[in-house]
Amino acid sequence: CGKSTLLRAIAGLDRASTGSVTLDNAVITSPHAKIGIIFQEPRLLPWLSVADNIGFGLADLPAEARRARVASALARVGLADKASAWPRELSGGQAQRVAIARALVPQPEVLLLDEPFSALDAFTRRDLQDHLLDLWADTRPTLILVTHDVDEAVVLADRVLVMRPRPGRLFEQITINLARPRDRKSELFDSFKRRVLTALDRSLDRSVRDVTDKSSAGEAMWW
Repeated sequence: CGKSTLLRAIAGLDRASTGSVTLDNAVITSPHAKIGIIFQEPRLLPWLSVADNIGFGLADLPAEARRARVASALARVGLADKASAWPRELSGGQAQRVAIARALVPQPEVLLLDEPFSALDAFTRRDLQDHLLDLWADTRPTLILVTHDVDEAVVLADRVLVMRPRPGRLFEQITINLARPRDRKSELFDSFKRRVLTALDRSLDRSVRDVTDKSSAGEAMWW
């Protein structure tokens, strides 16, 4: 339904055919220093060590400050002992931890996540969600996450935007007003999961979609 295309437009990697994406009152037409992105695969540079991959976007910092920030990020994602390792020596979960650290170390204002945990097993996925939230808490950038995992959406998001397919449109917005850290076993957590699942089901109902299209025509999407 165009979720990844939407992220690419926000990132400045694709030009929107209509409408515009703005940050700080400026239209985004190309990659922006204040916008980071994490893809489905880690996309680490194979010729750089783990530490150098994380510090890749910190070239403007003095060397000492860069080393300190990289060392802190490595420790936060549990990879302090992998600083000198090569990407080929990492497991899938470790490589994605490096990708998360690399994206957050420059302290972007907006971080886009395109299903970054979808290829991982359930245990590793949950572990990385916790690492992401831990690093996010430092500077609290805006996160925009694409996911097909309802549990993940309720764990990570303050707002869930349900999109419907063909053509992709914003169908429903659900505010997740749960305290952090979130208890996945609580009844309240389950109630939000049910709300999201219900919205997903309704988004596939043609009669509901047609009414929604008419009522939401011309609305903007804000984060």
